[in-house]
Amino acid sequence: MEITEVKVYPVSENEKLKAYATIIFDDCFVVRDLKIIDGNNGLFVAMPSKKKKDGTYRDTAHPLNTETRDMIEGAVLAEYERELRKLDGMVAAR
Repeated sequence: MEITEVKVYPVSENEKLKAYATIIFDDCFVVRDLKIIDGNNGLFVAMPSKKKKDGTYRDTAHPLNTETRDMIEGAVLAEYERELRKLDGMVAAR
């Protein structure tokens, strides 16, 4: 399985939530609504989740092993950094 595309959508209205992301695997399977969160130990990627009746959240899609989680997190955070650099360049050009 290979991540073939990552799209990141930065948000600015929330201090913890930094961006949403979409990833595509093998050009044929998409996972939307990953979140890039600024946590106590730095940035991390939260999987898409759904709020349950009791108020807790449950992931609707998630990796089953550390290797896959690390692959997803690395790709998403790298794209987030590229997107920030691009945005910074656009602001500096004004």
